[in-house]
Amino acid sequence: MIPVKLSALGIYLPTQVMTNHDLAKIVDTSDEWIRTRTGIVERRIASSEESTSTLATAAAKQVLDKRGIELLEIEMILVATMMPDMPFPSVACKVQDNIGAFNAFAFDISAACSGFVYGLETAASFIKAGAVRNALVIGAEVLSRCIDWQDRSTCVLFGDGAGAVLLESGEENCFLGSVLRTDGSGGDLLYMPGGGTKQPASVQTVENRQHFLKMNGPELFQAVVPIVCEAITDTCNKAEISIEDVELIIPHQANIHIIEEVAVYLGIPIERFMCNLHKYGNTSAASIPIALYDAVRDGKIVPGDYVMTVGFGAGLTCGASLIRWDKSFVC
Repeated sequence: MIPVKLSALGIYLPTQVMTNHDLAKIVDTSDEWIRTRTGIVERRIASSEESTSTLATAAAKQVLDKRGIELLEIEMILVATMMPDMPFPSVACKVQDNIGAFNAFAFDISAACSGFVYGLETAASFIKAGAVRNALVIGAEVLSRCIDWQDRSTCVLFGDGAGAVLLESGEENCFLGSVLRTDGSGGDLLYMPGGGTKQPASVQTVENRQHFLKMNGPELFQAVVPIVCEAITDTCNKAEISIEDVELIIPHQANIHIIEEVAVYLGIPIERFMCNLHKYGNTSAASIPIALYDAVRDGKIVPGDYVMTVGFGAGLTCGASLIRWDKSFVC
């Protein structure tokens, strides 16, 4: 098995900031209502000229510029997203063309808010097997285009952004263990009914607002906490690492109360969880790489640390990955 390391990291965030006070002008809500129920203060909104592929491309370019790797040396591009520019071609194909990585094969993964963790493990497996020497893994979303701005239970939660990492073969394996889980029976807790083959776009589906995200928040909250805790515990067991030795857990940034519940359930201080959702809201597949970037920038991760990433979302999907931070990392 070929060792794998995470060698570089980058993000892209749209410049437009929408605060809770801004939202209160267009929907029946308030800053206090949103803060107390979610922990979110503001989020980024993509401009009309931006799309998932442009955000993903910008994050990818930042990673590659930092790493200093030749574009034609990139062998694999994987984009995790649930909101592509269009059904096909994939966002990954657009990124490959945009950056000029013409020797790379490219494809998307659709695992909602768990997508980035699914992508990490997929790319790491390709490298471990010797199929490729490196892989660019990107989480990117423009959720502002699929939320109902008349529904205060969902429109307050989401934001836009992208994060990217470069995985490479290394001298010592830094991907120590993972679990990927699915419970398809929870598919009706978070979904978008219109636009696919079941409900193709029509005048009726538009009038019935079927092309917007739908969520059963209370049931989703109750479902994900035990799943996330189990994923974290099982990943530690696989890697034969005590949870007490994990310096930082990077969870999907959905709701501060979910993160707090997981911390209580596992008996871990909340300080060992990276939380930046107050700045960006829920950016789905982009939330973990953006949080990872902020954690490194803020000095919360140093070489040798054990870092746990854990995602959860529509599907229901869940995934966790334990990474030992490599000394050669650049950010």
